[in-house]
Amino acid sequence: MTASPWREQPSEQARLFNPAFLGALVLCSADGYQRTSQERHGLPYPLAFLVLPIVLHKLTREALPRTTRTSLPAWISVNAYTQVGFPVRASSLVSSTKDSIAVACRGGLIAIEGSRLCARAKMSTITQFANTVRSPEVSDCLKKAQFVGKWFSGSGDYQTIMALWGVRP
Repeated sequence: MTASPWREQPSEQARLFNPAFLGALVLCSADGYQRTSQERHGLPYPLAFLVLPIVLHKLTREALPRTTRTSLPAWISVNAYTQVGFPVRASSLVSSTKDSIAVACRGGLIAIEGSRLCARAKMSTITQFANTVRSPEVSDCLKKAQFVGKWFSGSGDYQTIMALWGVRP
């Protein structure tokens, strides 16, 4: 049996890109989107590929607005530096995002319904995980992932959101 590619990375990188942790980030984002979208639909599948490069990049994560009332286009125009290197980051995380979705689906955290990712796990499970880890950075990533899902739900269709970030499906 061969090791999965994420295990072949240096140990620190393997911890950061653990598919289970990344799957929890996708779950948080799907949950945030689902709770706040008018139709109560899950996160559009292509948007999952933006969550990790936004949330894992500390400068971008820390620059996110405090409220979802801040429009994405206005925020990006003021925080254009967050787009520097974004397409490369997003592209380099495609495989990790796919792995995280597969792990989260297999673990019953999310389900794929059509072209959307729907949260299936209770957020209390993620809160327990964050409390067990006791890492401020892990907790911040989880909270920001949920915020990004909520923010995306009010920011237009996935093509528009992706275009604003300088990427396409």
